[in-house]
Amino acid sequence: MIGIQPHAEGATLAVRAQPSARKNAVLGEHAGALKISVTAPPEDGRANDALEELIHVVLQVKRSQVALLSGRTNRNKVFLIQGISVEELAEKVASL
Repeated sequence: MIGIQPHAEGATLAVRAQPSARKNAVLGEHAGALKISVTAPPEDGRANDALEELIHVVLQVKRSQVALLSGRTNRNKVFLIQGISVEELAEKVASL
C-alpha cells in the first residue's frame, strides 16, 4: 500500500526515488512508497526537480500543486500534492 496521508493543504505522497535511471517512469510500489525513476542525476537538486515534474505530469495536476516536503537528500521522499483529497490522490495513484 502506497503511503498517502492527509495534510492541511492537500495530501502527501511517499516516493522512493531512483535517480540516474535509463528513463523517466513510474515503476510501481516499493516498501510503502511509489517508486519513480528519473534520468536526472542526484546533484544540485536536479533529480528532485525531475521527480516534481514527472509527478505533476502523471497525476495530471498543476506544477505549482507539487512540492517536496521531506527527503531532499534521501531516496525516500514525501511530496505534498496541494488542493487534492486523500481519496482523489489514491484514485490517481491506483490508475498508474
